[in-house]
Amino acid sequence: MRTVGTRTGRGAQIVASQLVLAQLALALGLGLLPGTATAQFFNTPPALRPPSDVPSVAPSPAPGTPGGGTAAPSATPAPAAPNSANSVAPKGPMLQSLPPAASPGAQAHPGPAVPVVPPGQGALAMSARFGRDLPAISGGLHWRVYRTDQNGVPRIVKEDKGAAPTFVLPPGAYVINVGFGLASATKAVQVRAETVREALEIPAGGLRIEGRVGDAKIPPGQISFDLYKGSQFEPGDKRPIASAIMTGDVVLVPEGTYHIVSNYGDANATVRSDIRVQVGKLTDATINHRAAIVTLKLVSERGGEARANTQWSVLTPGGDVIKESIGAFPRVILAEGEYRAIARNDSKTYEREFRVVNGVDGEVEVIAR
Repeated sequence: MRTVGTRTGRGAQIVASQLVLAQLALALGLGLLPGTATAQFFNTPPALRPPSDVPSVAPSPAPGTPGGGTAAPSATPAPAAPNSANSVAPKGPMLQSLPPAASPGAQAHPGPAVPVVPPGQGALAMSARFGRDLPAISGGLHWRVYRTDQNGVPRIVKEDKGAAPTFVLPPGAYVINVGFGLASATKAVQVRAETVREALEIPAGGLRIEGRVGDAKIPPGQISFDLYKGSQFEPGDKRPIASAIMTGDVVLVPEGTYHIVSNYGDANATVRSDIRVQVGKLTDATINHRAAIVTLKLVSERGGEARANTQWSVLTPGGDVIKESIGAFPRVILAEGEYRAIARNDSKTYEREFRVVNGVDGEVEVIAR
């Protein structure tokens, strides 16, 4: 299991760096400074593997059992999604019980060393917690200490990825920012000759997602998730805050309501679900798809050998193109419903109507005659 933070690369825009700069600007009395970061996409996915071929996975602990929590509300499906049955498993343990190595940028620390404070310097001892009366955060933190130059631009003077670092600094005014995945907190502090202790509150939680078809888990690499702020039914900015999230990733976000767009394959098996993340809790969300894997074949007779170099188009009954490909027997993941397959080979066109049944993988033969 790994955690997702602000991963760089090509993909949808991530607003985490903009939030950090905005918080710094507020703390320093400056205007908003521009900044962006991006999320990383998958590499080429592996060959399709039916969910039924994947070994079963032990279910999440039920409420009242060790590691379990209260049941989260059911995910809300989008009205336009043809396969929209979704559920959310019980919440897992408090986030601070996760191993620090599972958090983005976390490093193993044998214990906070007490630094030597030279004369004329001050010490700033930092820690972070989920809230005033909630536990401390023990891993996955990224601390940055800023000081304002004479031109009014903040610059980083110290960084640390420990759970409770102590910074030795010259006395003066500083701004402390701590990142925890896509959540963060910022505070202006004054360093003096004596040790100053500050605890920042980060009201955040974790989200871990997986996809299923019926009772079968969808193999990693065939499904990905995009995460958006707010409900899918709310107006406003619809840019994802995290893209191409993999099965088993833990996404650390501020508490609140989010919606998930689950993409099974690269055709039309898409489901949208709302979910709420609570402070200090790990929420396991299960997205249920109604889909199947279909293998297309152009044959001279039923059960015959597939013809190579065939161009394929899969259409809805209304004529909308869902998927196009080239090959003797391409495999495509389709949402449950009615379709029409069109095969073009040797300057001739053949077609056939077919139906996809949830969880029933199979072949669709188009007879070349």
